[in-house]
Amino acid sequence: MQSASSVILVRPTGFGYDPETAASNGFQRIANDPMIRAQAAAEFDALLQALDDCGITTTVLDPVASQAPNAVFPNNWFSTHEDGTVVLYPMLTPSRRVERPASADGMMELLKSEGLFPTSVRDLSAWELDGRILEGTGSLVLDRVHRRAFACLSPRTTERAVLDWGVVMGYGTLTFRATMDGTPEGQPVYHTNVLLSIGSGFALVCLEALIDPDERVAVERALAATGREVVHIGLAQMHAFAGNLLELRSRHHRPHAPVGTPHVFLSATAFAALRPHQRMALERHARLMPVEVPTIEAVGGGSVRCMLAENFLADR
Repeated sequence: MQSASSVILVRPTGFGYDPETAASNGFQRIANDPMIRAQAAAEFDALLQALDDCGITTTVLDPVASQAPNAVFPNNWFSTHEDGTVVLYPMLTPSRRVERPASADGMMELLKSEGLFPTSVRDLSAWELDGRILEGTGSLVLDRVHRRAFACLSPRTTERAVLDWGVVMGYGTLTFRATMDGTPEGQPVYHTNVLLSIGSGFALVCLEALIDPDERVAVERALAATGREVVHIGLAQMHAFAGNLLELRSRHHRPHAPVGTPHVFLSATAFAALRPHQRMALERHARLMPVEVPTIEAVGGGSVRCMLAENFLADR
């Protein structure tokens, strides 16, 4: 199954600008507004409401470290899988490493306390010790149906970590290089999920960010070979988070969304950046659900997809 019907989120209790992560994230902007946390909390609550309106089950966690500025982006430090496996990931900066529980056992207990039952927890955080960095489903965009992971290399996504993850999880991997302006001299795109999203029937990608023409061809062919409709966006649209989308399916019936209805969650910024033909292409496969998260996007450098950790675990 490509799409989850349940997600895990973490409240933005300590949300703020983080200079440690800004060094590798070209989307972050400095802001010292004393209302930032209140604004982030309101945006977070609006996303929760939108998920509930679509019949998506949510589990909301308090941050492990209450003052962690990026804790609202939990998909970077863990992922869940249909066989019940949970993976903990090696993070680049100390400010993000504190977001994880201290051990696999701690993660198991945290999830069980929320009524979720993983079969195992694979803790890869020790990879940080030898420079193998891989920030969850930020670094990895997964074709779960065909068990293939796409990864844009950056300080937050090292090639050795991608390859080793593929061996551990039984996935094929395809790595490539991309920059914020599409040139070899440009700043690397920090996470793959800001330029690529894979749904059940579509794959949206910003090939303009890839600096090697051969890698552009390889990525496009790999996406098209899955039978999905490939939707292209440009660099300016990527900068507006138009690549940072996530498909989810209704778990509970709603008047406008029977069980199983596919939805694509994205920010209002991203929605506004999409051209009519791109929206129409996505709407052939799912209902678009834009949510306003301008503070979280500008200060945190991540958008709606980054706020959602897919939950494939069994519950009570």
